[in-house]
Amino acid sequence: MTLAVLLSVCAIPAGAQDKLDPPRDPSPIRVDVDVVNVLCTVRDWKGAFVTDLNKTDFRIREDGKPQEIRYFAREVDTPFTVALLLDVSGSVARILDIERAAASRFFTEVLRPTDQALLLSFAQNVTVWQEITSNLSKLQTALRVIGPFDANLTPEFRPHGGTLLYEAVHLVGGRKLANLPGRKAMVIVTDGVDNGSTVTADLAIKAAQQADAVIYAIHYEDNASSSPEYAAEGESALDRLSAPTGGRTFHVGWTLPLKAIFNTIREEMRSQYAIGYTSTNRVKDGNYRRLEVKTTRFGLKAQARQGYYAPR
Repeated sequence: MTLAVLLSVCAIPAGAQDKLDPPRDPSPIRVDVDVVNVLCTVRDWKGAFVTDLNKTDFRIREDGKPQEIRYFAREVDTPFTVALLLDVSGSVARILDIERAAASRFFTEVLRPTDQALLLSFAQNVTVWQEITSNLSKLQTALRVIGPFDANLTPEFRPHGGTLLYEAVHLVGGRKLANLPGRKAMVIVTDGVDNGSTVTADLAIKAAQQADAVIYAIHYEDNASSSPEYAAEGESALDRLSAPTGGRTFHVGWTLPLKAIFNTIREEMRSQYAIGYTSTNRVKDGNYRRLEVKTTRFGLKAQARQGYYAPR
């Protein structure tokens, strides 16, 4: 895990931050112990985001044992990095223009000068079209030309058949977002079917968890060419990827178009709570530890990652 608290207190606007322990300091908090950082969103029974909770409204357990919340902020305004992963294989290529338009609007409305993004495509290879940058113009330029292949770019993974969804997630979590400070997220647009990766779904999930990245999966199916079984398989695979990280899966449809889904993800990113604690388990064994985050207010549901890997 991280060796310093994620919360850069100076970035949180006045009135939006709960009392912290230790007291607020004009510079980022640094500590010499391993702090477990958990991003959490809370919804009411109608599905609306709840953004007025305090530290005392949360309870967190690690492997069933209560933990003391030491660091807490609401309406998190710390910088974040978002990796956009677009499936450009034949089964999804029909909506590539729609993907471009929705992603362009997402970048324009979400990214602030302190934020940054990465743009990547995957099909039979995994290609980075724009490395991590805060330059919106570069991201928009890459979006306009992104596609199945570009002879001027070197794929991160050479073609070896199938669609490399898990390879893409593993690459971003393990090599692009690992060790970056602040909040991190992956937004993936795909039909969810992987039939070519050399890494497993479990390894892809592990890479995302070790990077402290939340996965938002957007499931798209081509109704003209896919069967209900194929669609269900893809959506289930994406649920398995996103849920352990504290994210979720959306299904593109007539009632929930891609544009609306990007808007929801944007709102969720702006409605997160940052929770930090020092684990009572001080053993640095690299093992997976289960997390459970709940609120004490009736009728509210907390959404957070399901676990993390201890440091070694």
